[in-house]
Amino acid sequence: MKFSNRYLFISLISTLMFSSFGCPSQNGDNKKELINRKAAFAGQFYPAGKDSLYADLKSYFAEAPSRQYDNVMAIISPHAGYVFSGKTAAAAFNQIDPKKKYKTIFVIGSSHRVSFDGASIYYQGNYITPLGEVKVNTTLAKELADKNSCFTYRQDADAPEHSVEVQLPFLQYLLGDSFQIVPIVIATNSLATIDKISTALKPYFNTDYLFVISTDFSHYPAYEIAQKVDKLTVESILKNKAEALIEQISYFEKHKVPGLATSLCGWTSVITLLKMSENYPNISAHLIKQTNSGDTEYGEKDRVVGYAAIAFTTDSKAVKVENLEAAKASDDYNLTDKEKDMLLALVKKTLTNYIPGRKIDTLKSTDFPEALHAHLGVFVTLHENNALRGCIGRFNTNDPLYETVQEMAIAAATEDTRFKPVIVSELKDITIEISVLSPMKRIYKPDDIVLGKHGIYIKKGNRTGTFLPQVATETGWDVDDFLGHCSQDKAGLGWNGWKDAELYVYTALVFGEE
Repeated sequence: MKFSNRYLFISLISTLMFSSFGCPSQNGDNKKELINRKAAFAGQFYPAGKDSLYADLKSYFAEAPSRQYDNVMAIISPHAGYVFSGKTAAAAFNQIDPKKKYKTIFVIGSSHRVSFDGASIYYQGNYITPLGEVKVNTTLAKELADKNSCFTYRQDADAPEHSVEVQLPFLQYLLGDSFQIVPIVIATNSLATIDKISTALKPYFNTDYLFVISTDFSHYPAYEIAQKVDKLTVESILKNKAEALIEQISYFEKHKVPGLATSLCGWTSVITLLKMSENYPNISAHLIKQTNSGDTEYGEKDRVVGYAAIAFTTDSKAVKVENLEAAKASDDYNLTDKEKDMLLALVKKTLTNYIPGRKIDTLKSTDFPEALHAHLGVFVTLHENNALRGCIGRFNTNDPLYETVQEMAIAAATEDTRFKPVIVSELKDITIEISVLSPMKRIYKPDDIVLGKHGIYIKKGNRTGTFLPQVATETGWDVDDFLGHCSQDKAGLGWNGWKDAELYVYTALVFGEE
């Protein structure tokens, strides 16, 4: 362990949801007038010094995925110690347009310390962090408390709670001091009360406001179990149905997953969001990044906490990706001939060792240059005597490129359902092609597609389909054919199904064996 045990204990153990502690309700000193709420967790969850905190945030945002979506209405962000979850949190906040002026930002977390039938809403003053003062919209906060019995101010819920506080430095780094917040700590696990909270907040769930939902995911299972649990939890959130998430949480509770104390410590906050968003027109939820504490140099693999960055967006014609400029910016990514040869050799070696004996080589990060550590999507395509023999890829990944290439090589050879798995006798005739992908960008009209340059990705509900850029060149299709075949043959939406589906483009750096 390279970090102090005290830091690990505070950052991980204290992230259990309040119901796990079984804390009794406490009577806060509601009569005491507070001017400002001082930072309670600086020096514990994040640096106490202004300069060191700013430097850490700068590094997290520098590594975060670029802004992929406009018109972000809500994000889900983790609230553990920054050394564990800071990069994932930055991935969520980086989806916010720093130029947009929100009327108010609601920052909502679930209480880890006390429970009562309602939520604490802070209207006593402003919040203080090492980066300065965060203005609280005390007028709106007090109005919500006066008009809704589910809201009150409870010092015992607010003062010792980290879930709201740790989100604020990310907002300060991104937006400066040009925003105001309403901080809310939900202290109930009653679905009836959560209904009341979401009903009270729903008038503000629109593009003039932003909701920041604070939660970690699985607590304390082993690394591999956490990945599976978090994947299912994220998928239930992406359905944008409160009932789907409730059912998933109940499933984990009933099946007693080894080491799992909770699958979502801030589930009450997330349910509050879903009850507002599930009937909002043209809204979509997008996974930006998913990790756990075992992915960091300070975490261990046998007992981890999961994190995810998720953005909720609405499709409005008033806010579109600006003419694919963001996509064009990613076209500069390239690899040297030596780096390409390294990846091709990696695929060849992987297949040679895996096909006969199911052996997966352990890869050392120091064996690969910096360019091959990029977090980019990739497809691996196999041909046998010039005929397609397998092709599988991944768009979003938190793994370095060389690891994703190794994984996709095995998948292309053994998991493409169109073909039988590759056998040893075929290896001598297999040729390899690798397509390294840029991030996907949303488009709104077919004219934005450049044949031969752009791959396309079509999404409608749970149905998706994609064609790599080289498909249009190889087939000689025009744009209508490109979209029609992808919609019909890949997504199962019919020839014209793309017309009311989400359309995305991406570029690919394609190289292979002669």
